Amino acid sequence: MNIMAALKQEEAKIQIQMGKLQQQLDTLRAAMKVLKGGMTSSGKPTRRKKRVMSPAVRAKISKATKERWAKFRAEKGKKGKT
Repeated sequence: MNIMAALKQEEAKIQIQMGKLQQQLDTLRAAMKVLKGGMTSSGKPTRRKKRVMSPAVRAKISKATKERWAKFRAEKGKKGKT
């Protein structure tokens, strides 16, 4: 085989490897940036505000959940009796 052809083939392989490594490096840097974003300059995690639901919304969700479970149990009971 021609030496130049072999060298060009190796160059192409290395270029592919470099592309993969660059992508991994970019992913790693993005992860580091995300993690650093949730920290203060001293390295401690920042506190986020607690999300608070109003009592009316909490009651509405509770009622819907109970209705959903009641429907599920009723359908399950019908299947078991067949």
